[in-house]
Amino acid sequence: MIDIHCHILPKVDDGPKSWDTSLEMCRMAADDGIEHIVATPHANERFQYDRQRLDKNLEYLRVLVGKTPRLSLGCDFHLSYDNLQDVLVSPERYTIEGSHYLLVELSNYSIPTQINECFTRMADVGITPVLTHPERNPILQQTPLRVLEWVDRGCVVQVTASAVTGGWGQKATRAAEWLLERDAVHVLATDAHDTKHRPPSLSAARDKVAKLCGQEVAQALVDGNPRAIISNKPLPYFPNPAIKKSSR
Repeated sequence: MIDIHCHILPKVDDGPKSWDTSLEMCRMAADDGIEHIVATPHANERFQYDRQRLDKNLEYLRVLVGKTPRLSLGCDFHLSYDNLQDVLVSPERYTIEGSHYLLVELSNYSIPTQINECFTRMADVGITPVLTHPERNPILQQTPLRVLEWVDRGCVVQVTASAVTGGWGQKATRAAEWLLERDAVHVLATDAHDTKHRPPSLSAARDKVAKLCGQEVAQALVDGNPRAIISNKPLPYFPNPAIKKSSR
């Protein structure tokens, strides 16, 4: 399995507070069957994203961890005006290492009215947005059809593994299942931050998705699609979303 969204680097955002915790998270991930982790520090108003410094931190973690899991660098990119202007000029500063895929996080409090234009402008410079955890967004929980429309425009959807298994409450689980039922989930990721409350685990969610959608889909969400993302290739599993007239 491959995890493309994980706060594994210490002391750079609200993830682990020590190298020891980061190392333990890597061990937990490997024990769960995760062979590759993309470190995705936040880029938002609270946390500055310095790619050069983060590259050095990641290299140090590689030395500590050894061969498994493999580690790459990406970004948990908060969609704001300033961030958008920067990524359009320097997409390689934020995208998952060596690819055109960008994790995009939307605010829980408001979604830009011009968001379709934002996605179009990203596409114009070769960026494929990977929309992170829409099932946890209170606005999108109420308006899930918007997610299907964005998938129809080429956006990739990443759902949090622990939301599928109930770790984020019933609303998030129902929203995740709603998207899964409509073929609008492309990747499961841990969005792990620590070893206790938000640990790096994918296998339980993979197994639940296998029961809901079948083994092939489950494997695509934790291996085939994330492997394509880190390899900068088109996703092998990207069905047309089942857009229906009613949202619930």
